[in-house]
Amino acid sequence: MNRIFSSLLLLLVWASDEQTVPRTLRVLTYNIHHGEGTDGRVDLSRLAGVMKSVQPDVVALQVVDRCTERSGGVDQLAELERLTDMHAEFGKAMDYSGGGYGVAVLSRWPLLSTGNHPLPGSPDREPRTALTVQVGSGERGPLLQFTSTHLDQGRDPEDRMAQARYLNELLVRGEGQPAILAGDMNSRPDTEVMEIFEAQWAMASAVDPSPTTPSGRPRSHVDHVFFRPAESWRVLESRVIDEPVASDHRPLLVVLEWTGQRRP
Repeated sequence: MNRIFSSLLLLLVWASDEQTVPRTLRVLTYNIHHGEGTDGRVDLSRLAGVMKSVQPDVVALQVVDRCTERSGGVDQLAELERLTDMHAEFGKAMDYSGGGYGVAVLSRWPLLSTGNHPLPGSPDREPRTALTVQVGSGERGPLLQFTSTHLDQGRDPEDRMAQARYLNELLVRGEGQPAILAGDMNSRPDTEVMEIFEAQWAMASAVDPSPTTPSGRPRSHVDHVFFRPAESWRVLESRVIDEPVASDHRPLLVVLEWTGQRRP
């Protein structure tokens, strides 16, 4: 009950702020492949260095292990939290290899509330989830709803489409609170899955549709950043980071400016 009350109070504070000053927000989404690079090494320090090099404010991570046998029993998110000096939250998608596996969020600001939401999917497919946090983005920024997710990777797009519809229903509440959705959607820009998202979100990564995977010789642009309301943000930069070894995906950086403009 206290968490619900706190979230409502924060929303009221955001809604009353009619004089928000424009500011930038640096968003990174990165499928870290449980820390394993294309050289076969699990190296969290290397991944942390990649992230710190672009100075993100918020990071959406996918394929994160916590205390699994394949990752040597390491709590990867706790280690990345330490290495990046950011606040962290884990969203478990499934039990795996003696531990947990899923998505995560890193933030330079404290996380005000969190919610982990299992996504719909066929029973024979690997479970997927979406982790949503509330972040107060500095003195001049808005109260931000930030979500990290990882959609199904099967050849049949039906599960991904169902997951996209579910996320729209879960995260979109009228014109409401400023929101960012980021992650590995396992979908190229010209797919039905992206059309479902774009009915409710603006796609920041459309500015630079460079491929993100496989990291050595990228061919597919499947990692994306969406935002809403569209009129409240301006895309200043969108680029894929040239890092071919640390993971099997290259990270995507999007820099947004919060304008505070709202639809009449």
